[in-house]
Amino acid sequence: MNISVLTPDRTIFTGNITNVVLPGVEGSFQLLDNHAPLVSALSGGKVTLQTTDKGKYRFYDEEAKAMSEVATSSRFMTFTIDRGFVEVLNNEVNLLVQGARNLR
Repeated sequence: MNISVLTPDRTIFTGNITNVVLPGVEGSFQLLDNHAPLVSALSGGKVTLQTTDKGKYRFYDEEAKAMSEVATSSRFMTFTIDRGFVEVLNNEVNLLVQGARNLR
């Protein structure tokens, strides 16, 4: 599935992933390929995603203050959000968040 992580002022991450764990307002939950359509509010907390074995992804590099593109095998990435919303439709995940930091 493809994910876009957006804040009001920049794109934080775009690319293909196998799963993502999100901090929902009622507790954390995981999204996998072919998830049913969903819109949900998110509380502040940790987001963890796993990239696919093949393909490229782009992420905002805090040190370079720019987007970086990487082509690598499966990798876990974690960052913290303040709050936001997630929308899932046809293997497209849009994560709209207020504040994201510590992407690694």
